[in-house]
Amino acid sequence: MTQTKRIVVKVGSSLLANPDLLTPRWAFIQRLLEDLAVLRADGYEVVLTSSGAVALGMNMLNVSPETAGLRDKQAAAACGMPILLNAYKQVAHEFNFDIAQVLVTRGDLEERRRFLNTKNTVHRLLSGDVMPIVNENDTITTEEIRVGDNDRLAARIAQMIQAQHLVILTSVDGLYDRDPSEEGAVLVEELEDVSEYLAVTDGTSALGSGGMLTKMQAANMAQHAGCTTLIANGEADNPVTSLLAGKRRHTRCIANTEPASAWAAWLTDRLQVAGSIVIDQAAADALQPGVRGVERNDVRSIHGPYIKSDVIHIFDEAGVERARGLSNFSSEETMLLARNPDALATKLLGYHTRATLVSRDNLVILDERHLQWDSPPEDEMDIVSP
Repeated sequence: MTQTKRIVVKVGSSLLANPDLLTPRWAFIQRLLEDLAVLRADGYEVVLTSSGAVALGMNMLNVSPETAGLRDKQAAAACGMPILLNAYKQVAHEFNFDIAQVLVTRGDLEERRRFLNTKNTVHRLLSGDVMPIVNENDTITTEEIRVGDNDRLAARIAQMIQAQHLVILTSVDGLYDRDPSEEGAVLVEELEDVSEYLAVTDGTSALGSGGMLTKMQAANMAQHAGCTTLIANGEADNPVTSLLAGKRRHTRCIANTEPASAWAAWLTDRLQVAGSIVIDQAAADALQPGVRGVERNDVRSIHGPYIKSDVIHIFDEAGVERARGLSNFSSEETMLLARNPDALATKLLGYHTRATLVSRDNLVILDERHLQWDSPPEDEMDIVSP
């Protein structure tokens, strides 16, 4: 059976909003949607992940990107979203296709049930020949609960729909081996291991919340799901189809030839740490998905708070992240179990349960393809031995 061609396109604020006037860049939107119409006519299912609402709403509140605080940005998003969607709607109508808005928060992508509900909505729109435009719901999100950047949001959507390509359109030609303003900087045209270039990815645009670091993180997430990422300057005719045809400069992050399952990709590619535990070295070395999970006797310290069904990060005693898995207990319950290894779990918690903290089937062992997180400082860890 022929696989459906799917592509996710992410567009940054610097392309959508005039940096001085903070108004829509109609010429760019016209070029972009005309190109997406070509893709749709060629049989692609297209999802657009768009920034821009916050920038486009600032004029209504008389604030600027340099001075706006969190509340200003939340209110600006509420003002700017109708402007952005109206622009997309008008231009899409010109090319005879419909759009729909899908607003998400981090919880919609990190909590499994909400993730599946979002997935079902996106697939229903695609099956109805409607192009979803996915945005983070900046009106209600705070720094603690937001995705943080639309690059990783787009990668999450690419995983969700099993897209073959993730296209990130930005204000530069792609990833350079050093700061592109430095003399001798060379464009990295193709790469498999994004970790090699993380040291040269600092910096963000004036209007956006993500820089090249978040694009590398997004590319790594997409790679795990068998999706190739193309990063390029959006200021071009046919900004997407020209990339797919290899007609202009860009960075191509090659998909893994043996992608993870949808379940494993969702487990491993987190947008934020919910919590973590440190287990002893022997237990860490013995971890095997489908064979051995995490038991309460393994735990040495806990970093929370987290709740049951959160995905937690599992570190060894050397501070190396070894695995991620779905927790069967909250951080408080985990501590109670770990500090009382000989007591029946049912008596400790007041309900019938086994004491396995992370079941073997809900565990993914990290390898060199994954970008690992740093272990929390020791003064932020709750030690199991009282």
